[in-house]
Amino acid sequence: MTTLSGISSGKRLVSLDFFRGATVAAMILVNNPGSWSHMYGPLKHAPWHGWTPTDLIFPFFLFIVGVSIVLAFTKAKAKGAQDSDLARKTLIRAAKIFGLGLALSAFPYFSFTSGFSLHPNLIDIRIPGVLQRIAICYAVGAFLFLYTKPKAQMITLGSLLVGYWLAMTLIPVPGHGAGAIHLADGNLAAYIDQLLLEGHTWKENWDPEGFLSTFPAIGSTLIGIWTGRMLMKDHESESSRTLQFFVWGFILIILGYVWSWVFPINKNIWTSSYTLFTGGQAMCFFGLAYWFIDVKEKQRFTDWGVAFGLNAITVFFLSGIIGRLMFLIKFSYNGQEYALKTFLYEVVYRSVASPINASLLYAITWIILFYLLARWMKKKNIIIKV
Repeated sequence: MTTLSGISSGKRLVSLDFFRGATVAAMILVNNPGSWSHMYGPLKHAPWHGWTPTDLIFPFFLFIVGVSIVLAFTKAKAKGAQDSDLARKTLIRAAKIFGLGLALSAFPYFSFTSGFSLHPNLIDIRIPGVLQRIAICYAVGAFLFLYTKPKAQMITLGSLLVGYWLAMTLIPVPGHGAGAIHLADGNLAAYIDQLLLEGHTWKENWDPEGFLSTFPAIGSTLIGIWTGRMLMKDHESESSRTLQFFVWGFILIILGYVWSWVFPINKNIWTSSYTLFTGGQAMCFFGLAYWFIDVKEKQRFTDWGVAFGLNAITVFFLSGIIGRLMFLIKFSYNGQEYALKTFLYEVVYRSVASPINASLLYAITWIILFYLLARWMKKKNIIIKV
């Protein structure tokens, strides 16, 4: 069993590595279909309001960031680290992660098709993004953990979610009025992105990782910090500790569901109900992993998740870069020009499966290839710390 004294002295929590790795593997799966036109429903994001299993992935990762902050800083403080040193390292790490996100958004950096020039991705770079949001949530969550009490963190969580709800529903947007959250480009979050990030968003007039919606996303990290504090708190038994995760997880799920009656669950604008609903599920999934993997030590089939989890950011970044390279590598086959990805899907996978199953097989291939890389890195004890 992984004891809390063991965690404080530097022992890794296997369940957290597994949970992180499984989440990253899921990210790779849903981000790399053979065809975006042929996907099973659970592997798609909800079009707008509502949720699918895919919509759990990103908030799960931010939740894991929060738990990791508590464990990593607790270990560091036990070894004598000062808050100022941890704050400085936090800012440096957040800047690196944010920079990786920009590098991923800008890739490929040059265009060779009509003369050597800067690629439009670099000129009109998308400033928000998955890694950028992770960086911000990590930095804010870390500073709150270092410099505020648990009560203040809970007040911050509540204030962020209630404040965001009131802002999104009460503040009018020119041309649309207040509360137009059913419109992708007519809600307050989109309007602020249009003002601050014009020309540098995922869609023309909005971004799912935009400025305003990052505030409730910080709430997902704070739920993780709350869970980490419960993990490190003294309990009568491991059963009572695990029960806390399930009790509070179910409460958050119910609160998020009830809130969705007036402020719908929506990943694209990261509604407050979405934060609670997905945070509760993350807490329950983590509790399940903790109970079986660390308490009961059922670790026989966890190695694949741990391998992904040890180098999560690295694997995610590489999957994005290589995924774009698959479109850039082009060649002729039977008189027709193909991008490498299109060739593999249309010619190879479609020859053995239906369009939707070929698309899934292509995505599974990515999981296998990156698992082999992650497994090799784990075997060689290579952990790239961003």
